[in-house]
Amino acid sequence: MIPQSRASYSDIVGTLRLPSLAFIDGGPVAAVGGEVIETVNPATGQVLATVAHCQAGDVDRAVACARRAFRGGVWSRVAPEQRKAVLLRLAALIRANSTELAVLESLDSGKPIRDCLKEIAVEVPDTFQWYAELIDKSFGKVAPTGEQALAMIVREPIGVVAAVLPWNFPLLMAAWKLAPALASGCSVIVKPAEQTSLSVLRLAELAAEAGVPAGVLNVVPGLGETTGRAIGCHGDIDAVSFTGSTEVGRLFLRYAADSNLKSIGLEMGGKSPFIVLDDAELTPDMIDNAVMAAFWNGGQNCSANMRQIVDRSRQEEFVHLVAERTRALVIGDPLDPATELGPLISDEHRHRVRGYVEAGSREGARTVLSADAALAGSSGAFLGPTIFADLTPAMTIAREEIFGPVLGVMPVDGFEQALATANDTDYGLHATVYTRDLDRAMVMARRLACGTVAVNGFTEGDIKTPFGGYRRSGSLARDKGSEAMAQYLQTKTIWLSIGQVI
Repeated sequence: MIPQSRASYSDIVGTLRLPSLAFIDGGPVAAVGGEVIETVNPATGQVLATVAHCQAGDVDRAVACARRAFRGGVWSRVAPEQRKAVLLRLAALIRANSTELAVLESLDSGKPIRDCLKEIAVEVPDTFQWYAELIDKSFGKVAPTGEQALAMIVREPIGVVAAVLPWNFPLLMAAWKLAPALASGCSVIVKPAEQTSLSVLRLAELAAEAGVPAGVLNVVPGLGETTGRAIGCHGDIDAVSFTGSTEVGRLFLRYAADSNLKSIGLEMGGKSPFIVLDDAELTPDMIDNAVMAAFWNGGQNCSANMRQIVDRSRQEEFVHLVAERTRALVIGDPLDPATELGPLISDEHRHRVRGYVEAGSREGARTVLSADAALAGSSGAFLGPTIFADLTPAMTIAREEIFGPVLGVMPVDGFEQALATANDTDYGLHATVYTRDLDRAMVMARRLACGTVAVNGFTEGDIKTPFGGYRRSGSLARDKGSEAMAQYLQTKTIWLSIGQVI
């Protein structure tokens, strides 16, 4: 039974064992040099634990173990039904331990427990289950030839891959990458964000319990400039799947160019629009979607719809309703089930987001709501939501990814200006469109330069639909859906010449 009170979660905190070691070759190990990094609870500013800080030598060891396991075939060459059974057991173990994992992640990231539970009790195990079920339902092809040949097109695991994760959805992003990579038969090195290693390290323990062989799944915590760079530059890693900032994504492309030209899959930043056309109904459900699109996870979401493009005839009513709903958000202790908005990931990040709030005021945006004083007496990295109106396309807060609770409303005149404004960005990850005219919705959806378009509701789709971006939001690689498997498989042609039958 899932606890329902803050006191119940406090009791769980007292029983938690916080992982502190890397996970290499089937078990926990200290970093070779003994280095550690501190992981901090964003809600209190207090150090939760110290975690192994893996350096190049630790990455070398993890890659060697992963390569040995891959070549040995203990995972890469077993029957698909065997991998399926193991991943189904892992999904079951995640469900059985979901409350522990959710509390661990809430402490580590500052995410509200209600969000952690939804992701970890439902979405994470469902992801592993979905790819497990896909394993024995993926087929190759036979190309048409004459009678003198048989041409087979088969897909094989690419080898040793690395998954480099962000801090905003630690376990969910791990599942998005690990499930298809393991289903494909690859061996995997996971680098969690240095701020949020704990739940991923616990996941590795559960994977071993489920039967994932030693060396197939390794977790190397550490900093981007040390552990991340060692992964990017490693000559024996075949592919990297990265989710994070566009700035760091560029680095991984450089690392690949300077090493073995490994495949790089990128899912990066966004400046996603929430488009309200003149005929949209401003219902309570629609306003809830507008608020969630901006402030879910404190705005620390690459697909956050912070750029809300509203027909000028509807701006004032829309802004009033959104501000009214935003004032009702419960800001507070992440372990309180009532909390909807917790702290940002760190004081450093809070300072960065405040800089954008100041830029908005300085450049002439109209402040509708400023909740900077939310929990001002707390020692945590709390920052309440801010709403600006009357944005213009040239403003800093209209162009740069903020990654915090700062919503900007930009008035436009008509369909074409809304579309042009939405596409006036370097990014292209997500968009939401509200209109009662489905013809206009489909024209808009087809002309928006982004990877996902939601109509009359903010959503990223589900596990069956691929997720990724255009332009500076990503590469051709996709997470989720059967399309995600392409990052972890390579294509081989087998051409069999057949002699004349006498």
